[in-house]
Formats: sequence, C-alpha cells, structure tokens
Amino acid sequence: MSPDAPEKPAARESTDHVRKLVGRAQQGERAALEELYLIHFDRIYSYLHMSVGNRHDAEDLTTQTFLKMLESIGRFRWQAAPFSAWLFRIAHNLAMDHFRARRRWQPEEEVPAPHGSEEPSAEIEALKSIGRQSMLELIETLSPEQQQVLTLKFVFNFANADVAKILDKTEGAIKSLQHRALASLQKQITQES
Repeated sequence: MSPDAPEKPAARESTDHVRKLVGRAQQGERAALEELYLIHFDRIYSYLHMSVGNRHDAEDLTTQTFLKMLESIGRFRWQAAPFSAWLFRIAHNLAMDHFRARRRWQPEEEVPAPHGSEEPSAEIEALKSIGRQSMLELIETLSPEQQQVLTLKFVFNFANADVAKILDKTEGAIKSLQHRALASLQKQITQES
C-alpha cells in the first residue's frame, strides 16, 4: 500500500487508533475530535434514528450527542467498555430524555442501515431472510427495552457487557431481555407462517 493510499475503515476504527485519538482529543486537538466524530457519526445517527423513529429528531439528538462528547471527553476514562459504548450511552440517555419529553413514538420512515458494519452474524442473516420491513414491524411490537437490546446487539454488534453499560443494566438483565424478545419474535413468526 502506498503512503498516499487512504486508510481502510477497519484500521481507522481500531481500538488502538481510537485510544490514540481520544488521548489527543483530551489534549484539545481539533483534528482528533473531528476524526472521532467521523468514525462514530453514522452508527450514532443510525441508532438514534432507529430509537426515535424520525430523521429530524435523530439529527438533533446526534448533534447533542457529539456536543456532550466535546463537553465531557476530558472526563472520559478507559474502562472495560470501548469508547463507542460511552458514546452510545450518551445517545441512549438523550433518546430517553427525548421520550420523556414527548411521551410518544411514531416511526416516520424506514431506518437506514449503519455504514461500516462488520461482517453479518448468523442472527443478522436470519433477520434478513425474514425481510427487513416485516422484521421492523415485528420488532415494533416488542417493549422499548427489548427493542434497544436487539438493536444494540444485532444491528450495532455490541457484546452483552457493552449493552449492559449503555443501558445501565446487568448482563443478566440484558440476556433475559434478549431471550424474551427473540422468543416473542419467534412466536410471532410462527403464527404468521
């Protein structure tokens, strides 16, 4: 690869690279902050769009998420969860505040798939076989917590431990929510067949 070749997205998003960027951003380096924004924008926006159901609110909440990142990055400390889990936690909290303020949820349009997703898992392939639109309709029948767990696990590929940190729950609670959600979906699919 030549020195002028663009960096592959996977290399751009590697844990070591993100750690270095966070360190530089905590020192106030604007270029590092901008790169963190670029790396995480699509996934945060997609998550918020799936959570709130409309583009306008998702755009506003995405902006608020990155403003909070700018305000708080100096206090960020590396723990077991990745930096992206910290950002998703901010986004999740903003989405919950949004729901508390609005007290309603009305999907507006089909949610875009996040860019840069890793190779799909067997669960995602199974979901695709049912059909994206019908699966979104089935998922809408689940509780908001179950929807959040499935979205974070199967759309954004977070591990149970990271989902637990984002949603401020135990890993056991996440496993239970996932199990109940998948059992409910399986029951609905069986009834429709």
